[in-house]
Amino acid sequence: MSRISLGRRAALAGGTALTAASLIRPRSARAAGKGLTVILESEATILDPHFTTAAITRTFGLHVFDTLFAMNEKGEIKPQMIDSWETSSDKLGWTFVLRDGLKFHDGAPVTAADCVASLKRWAVRDALGKMLMAGTASVEATDAKTLKFALKEPFPMMLDVLGKPNAPLPVIMPARIAATPADQRIPEPIGSGPFRFVKSAWRPGDTMVLERNPDYVPRKEAPDFLTGGKNVKIDQLTLRVMPDQSTGANALIAGEVDYMQYLPFDMLPVLEAEKALKFVSLGGIHQFQGNFRLNHAAPPFDNPAVRKVLWKCVDQDATLTAIGVPEKYRAKSCDSFWMCGAPLSTDAGAAGNKFDLAAAKAELKASGYKGEPVIIMEVARSISETASRVLVQNMKDVGFTVEQQQRDWPTVLARRAKKEGWSMFPVYSNGTDMFSPLSHFYVGNTCNDYPGWSCDNRIPVLLKSFTQAATVEDRKRIAAEIQTIAYELTPSVMWGQFTIPAGYRNNLKNLIQSDYPMFWEVEKS
Repeated sequence: MSRISLGRRAALAGGTALTAASLIRPRSARAAGKGLTVILESEATILDPHFTTAAITRTFGLHVFDTLFAMNEKGEIKPQMIDSWETSSDKLGWTFVLRDGLKFHDGAPVTAADCVASLKRWAVRDALGKMLMAGTASVEATDAKTLKFALKEPFPMMLDVLGKPNAPLPVIMPARIAATPADQRIPEPIGSGPFRFVKSAWRPGDTMVLERNPDYVPRKEAPDFLTGGKNVKIDQLTLRVMPDQSTGANALIAGEVDYMQYLPFDMLPVLEAEKALKFVSLGGIHQFQGNFRLNHAAPPFDNPAVRKVLWKCVDQDATLTAIGVPEKYRAKSCDSFWMCGAPLSTDAGAAGNKFDLAAAKAELKASGYKGEPVIIMEVARSISETASRVLVQNMKDVGFTVEQQQRDWPTVLARRAKKEGWSMFPVYSNGTDMFSPLSHFYVGNTCNDYPGWSCDNRIPVLLKSFTQAATVEDRKRIAAEIQTIAYELTPSVMWGQFTIPAGYRNNLKNLIQSDYPMFWEVEKS
């Protein structure tokens, strides 16, 4: 995050804002009233929603692709591409029928065969998908609009898995594209969603353009988070890449862009004084959870005793203060892997794992740590980099050797796929990704081939029990058991729960209020 003073921020927001904004004006003129220009959290470089857990790819995927089911604001799973479904009396058979009018961006109709191919490809890379397919005897298309699952045993959370909001998303793509091996990216992003990708207008590092899909047939229900009708009322959505948050925020003030996903905290006083701006700021599962993801495959964090020391090195309140998160945008120090203020929130396993540098120093000395460097990949000029710097000082104080490496986010995504050359990285994720042990990136992927490679064989067994639990109370109990083990395993260490407000021009109407950027329904006056 830039450290320009507030006084200078105010100046930038005034006279020099136009200069900053001129840096980001699109090469082609925007369609007045019919196009939006937005700044998202980062550049979308991976356009395959099956391939990565990166939130920016999910945002891209939600606009260009569609899913069989989706989640509403209450956390309920509702049909999206599906018209009707039924289960057999023994709960081993599930039959799904596609709704009419579904068509891919290349003009081909969406078929059940496309759905089967897509789900099989997605399941190779997704922990929940693997769990579903492990309990599936067969999944096949019985006609152009009907697909059937035959299960080996009941799977009560079938709809929760098919409609999960976290990445990798179970999006549907043409079978010919879904034939791409799961360890390779798809050659072109063709979906059936409300927007379509304009390849000819893509300028990596600068601009991406999505245009309204004229063949999209919205559902008749009112829009509700990721469910319901997705009526696109703009012709074009331009995604701009910014050199930094300051330039983006000044462009928003100047009216050169219509929406910015993550506003810089140190500019909030200036932004909040602008009468032409509105803000999106929500709590609970719409907040973010910051984590330090640890690499269990390489020293020093292949040693569980060394990993556990980190719990006593992270001061959540100090971290959020250093980042500049105002009190109204943060939760107090949260011990729950499944988010505070969320349905499964618990402090199970947290006792003895609190910030305490003196205890951390003693534990590190007794852990067998040999002074190996802890290599931290930090995303340059981000709030997670600030979070890392707070931790680094504490780690050094207790006796760790630390090596900081600044990278951009795409490089971190590439580097984390290798089992050597890194020890940890700071990151923050949507609460909808982290509020359940099934979807939590670093717990739900336990014992999977997933960057970080953390494994305790008790967790996959409990995750399966969680999917088969008949009551909410049983799920809460199992989630608490999983968290207790997770505190021992230390797949990641939380550095705080907070909101990053989004900002948009007040001439936008019907913008869906969510921490997910969604641009169907929105109009520009």
